Amino acid sequence: MSVIQILFRVDEICKKYEKYDVDKQRERNATGDDAFARLYDTIESDIEKVIHKSEIVARETNRAKAVAMNAEIRRTKARLLEDVAKLQKLAYKKVKGLSKDDMVARGDLAIALGERIQGIPDGGNNAKNDGWASSSNPNNIKFDMQG
Repeated sequence: MSVIQILFRVDEICKKYEKYDVDKQRERNATGDDAFARLYDTIESDIEKVIHKSEIVARETNRAKAVAMNAEIRRTKARLLEDVAKLQKLAYKKVKGLSKDDMVARGDLAIALGERIQGIPDGGNNAKNDGWASSSNPNNIKFDMQG
């Protein structure tokens, strides 16, 4: 077992038992009245799970399993993008003790989350095709007319 595999396993175990960590629970309860902070934390943890799943898909050798996992990743990304839209609405709601600069920063955080979600590889058609254009479009065909 390599060091990288050990680190991944330790990380997975820590994430599994994170709910029992007293310090983490105290941090989460500190933002008890702030809906933005709660939703942000939820989206952040879901993004980490999706990124981890996309890393697993990248190493997957069974194509059918990889396609199924990529479809699940795309569904999760769509749900997360809906949550980011809700988060953007919450970013500009007035919260007691929150300055205007903090409200603007929250809006930027929500936008950054959306971009981060879009950047997660999902095996879709938006992947690069290494410079090879599809030849199904006749506009992509060029003839060299020398005569």
